[in-house]
Amino acid sequence: MNENLFTPFSTPTILNQPATIPIILFPTLLILTSKHPINNRLTTIQQNLMQLVLKQMMMTHNAKGLTWSLMLMSLITFITTTNLLGLLPHSFTPTTQLSMNLAMAIPLWAGTVIMGLRFKTKNSLAHLLPQGTPTPLIPMLVMIETISLLIQPMALAVRLTANITAGHLLMHLVGNAVLALSTTSFSLTLLTSMLLTLLTILEIAVALIQAYIFTLLISLYLHNNT
Repeated sequence: MNENLFTPFSTPTILNQPATIPIILFPTLLILTSKHPINNRLTTIQQNLMQLVLKQMMMTHNAKGLTWSLMLMSLITFITTTNLLGLLPHSFTPTTQLSMNLAMAIPLWAGTVIMGLRFKTKNSLAHLLPQGTPTPLIPMLVMIETISLLIQPMALAVRLTANITAGHLLMHLVGNAVLALSTTSFSLTLLTSMLLTLLTILEIAVALIQAYIFTLLISLYLHNNT
């Protein structure tokens, strides 16, 4: 089979059957459950991290915005586990697919906008025109602000797709370099392997940061419309 740079992003198969759904559902196995009245250390760490992230995202929200906290926590958990599982060898990263990221971004963005137009119509429409705008510039600025509002879900999806895809491509190139140098120079192979290790650590950080940024921006859109 001819390999190319985009082979890791094609839909994987197991025994000639699409493996996308099992891979996407695999993070459900990571949910920690305990039958004991006292949580163990791993569960305690998980709960503390979730509370810390939730506090950072929801500190500026009112009571109506807080009703979205469970959804936002589920979103960041799903994106984080999906990104991290995609770093495993011979695995598939759904967040490299623009279609999937758009399928997450558009409904969430539309929900915040519809909520703002329904409950705070004047405030939502006021965002389309900055205060103190000269009268001749009003039509142009309203058009610009409307376009910027409509491209928000596209920006969300493209940002996540581009960052995850770029990191995977770079790891693929460096990994091929390690294989190519393994038969020529031991010192260069060792140096390149160290570079690949550092790059993997960086990609783990990128996976976490991109999940946080995606969810935080949804939270900010929600804050502007509640």
